[in-house]
Amino acid sequence: MIQFFTQNSEMILRLVIAMSLGLIIGAERFLVHKDAGMKTYALVSLGSALFVIISEMIALKYETLGGFDPARIASQIIVGIGFLGAGSIILSGSRLKGLTTAGGLWVMAGIGMASGFGLFSLALIATIFVLFVFVIIAIVEKPIRKMAEKNDEFAD
Repeated sequence: MIQFFTQNSEMILRLVIAMSLGLIIGAERFLVHKDAGMKTYALVSLGSALFVIISEMIALKYETLGGFDPARIASQIIVGIGFLGAGSIILSGSRLKGLTTAGGLWVMAGIGMASGFGLFSLALIATIFVLFVFVIIAIVEKPIRKMAEKNDEFAD
């Protein structure tokens, strides 16, 4: 058992970091009562890292084959996450809801991919930026939204 963890420590580290960063972003989303929370963000990040690791492993296994491009798997993550994000967007009356969630899930896939490729500094920096957008920008946006809503009331 110890040998298994020793032999796979780099892979385990990549997956743990991806999942942990997803949990951090998901915790913020959960705290502000959004549908996509800790589990969703952790799974998106973990899954992205997993697919990147798979693409690296396949690239090593089939490196002698010409025309093999491991980046294709990583690029398909972005497309797949688009479907997940689209499912989180709904039209409620005349307002769209879930756009921030969709954007957050899309960025989380990138953070997972960075972790999967072992680019831990990039993944951490991106996580900090996402938290900045979700927390700080939300605070700045709140009074602007109230003013815009008041203007909409007067326009009607």
